[in-house]
Amino acid sequence: MDNAAALPLVLDQVVRSDPVSHGRRRLGAAILAAGSLILAAILILQILYKADAIAFGFVTWRPVLYAYLLWAVTLGISQVLRRGEAGARALFVLPAILFIISMVVFPLLFGLYISFTDWNLSSTMGRRLNGFDNIRQMWRDPFYWNALYNMVLYTLAVLVEYAIAFGLALLLHSQIRARKFFRVVFLLPLMLSPVAVSWMVGKSMMEIRFGPVANFARWLGWDTPAFFTDPWFARISIMVMDAWTFIPLMMIMLLAGLQAVPKEVTEAAKVDGANSWQTFWRVVFPLTLPVSITAILIRIIFKLKIADIIINVTSGGPGGATDSVTSFIFREYRDRSNVGYGTLLAMVYLVMIVVFLTVLLNLFGRWMRGYDQQEA
Repeated sequence: MDNAAALPLVLDQVVRSDPVSHGRRRLGAAILAAGSLILAAILILQILYKADAIAFGFVTWRPVLYAYLLWAVTLGISQVLRRGEAGARALFVLPAILFIISMVVFPLLFGLYISFTDWNLSSTMGRRLNGFDNIRQMWRDPFYWNALYNMVLYTLAVLVEYAIAFGLALLLHSQIRARKFFRVVFLLPLMLSPVAVSWMVGKSMMEIRFGPVANFARWLGWDTPAFFTDPWFARISIMVMDAWTFIPLMMIMLLAGLQAVPKEVTEAAKVDGANSWQTFWRVVFPLTLPVSITAILIRIIFKLKIADIIINVTSGGPGGATDSVTSFIFREYRDRSNVGYGTLLAMVYLVMIVVFLTVLLNLFGRWMRGYDQQEA
């Protein structure tokens, strides 16, 4: 007897196809087309009106929101009419998709529009299109390129942080006394916000007159321990405070990776005659490589948006030496009220981050495949 015939057929578990007539599909397509036309017409009308291309339009963007809600309803009805049972199941996912569109896509499009405008909140002229003037200003802005240079330095510091975090993870993974106590102590900086760290360490402990770190530096022989007046000392001080805050995050991820390594593998390596370094480099490190790459990527993402410590401690000084791109954009908004130019810088930086992380993921993927082939 055939095996398929031997299996019991449970009719309740069979997903039946819902036949949809041609007229029903045409009705669903017509409803969606009508909703899309209404949304497109109102959106184009409002954009032209806000750009002073036409003399009539809406005072606020609220009609566009109503048109979007109408289009969402027509999309749901169209899914049910055109796809039947499959369309009804898709309605459970549709609200999440529409929410992402409204909270991510629309703000990005609006930010792209603002990027090509001259919009200064301190000016009485209001918002007006200025073409590529913001791009030309960005290209000639030395402070912006200095901020990008600082971001390269801050990002490269992640490698040093990773080495320190891995060393701490190995220490806490070994059999030492009070291991649980030290795990809690090393995690304490992660429980503090960067703003608290900037005020507690940068503004208090490293204060040039009465700070305990400055007094200790004087005791060692440094006459004027100014941590934030020299450009390179200021950069290093910012890196140290930021690393002290986020190294525990990398450490706890690497510690979890080390604890996931089977003890049988390391014991087998020792039986084969491998010493501690060989066991680590040939066995432990390759097995924890996926966790290491994840920890590095997460840390780079946090590093690319560093701003709070810089804003609170140095405000980008001295002379923009410690500025990150995000802190520089923040000061464009707060100090200069330059919304158009600041938005353009943010959009360009977003594109840079997406391209950089995509390339980095591809490089890590190739490295992992090459490493696996080498080990095989």
